[in-house]
Amino acid sequence: MGVEIHHLQFTTNSGTIIFNVWDTAGQEKWGSLRDGYYAQGHCAIIMFEVTSRITYNNVPNWYRDIGRVCQHIPIVLCGNKVDIKERKVKPGDVTFHRQKLLPYFEISAKSNYNIEKPFLWLSRKLIGDPNLDFVAAPALAAAEVPVDASLMVLYQAELERAAAAPLPEDEDEL
Repeated sequence: MGVEIHHLQFTTNSGTIIFNVWDTAGQEKWGSLRDGYYAQGHCAIIMFEVTSRITYNNVPNWYRDIGRVCQHIPIVLCGNKVDIKERKVKPGDVTFHRQKLLPYFEISAKSNYNIEKPFLWLSRKLIGDPNLDFVAAPALAAAEVPVDASLMVLYQAELERAAAAPLPEDEDEL
């Protein structure tokens, strides 16, 4: 009912870390259930689809809800589906993470592109060791789609340019 649970195991230079990932549905019809799923969370990944502006527009709501239920946990923002060329949310449009001082990663779950990055950042925060590294790749499903490496380089350059640009003055612009 609005959630899938996945167990992701990472081998690090400090031992094994297992994330019990509660993948909650973003649709409003499941909104009343999410607080119960957030309870006792140790960290969060807020994920939106770069192919859907509405999912990005919901990021502030999800952030607020997580903060209300789980105060002071590490949170990461991820833009998913970067393997799809028809983006609705361009890298320069993503500014919420800068306002809230959150790390942001562009990922593709279907191609496994950058999928480990939010987990590495969260692992370092949770363990309290900035030198923690993954020493073995997690057992992920095989990539379903290829990722265009030149497109990822272009997106990274756009992200770097956006990081240097001033934030919008009006929060409604986010």
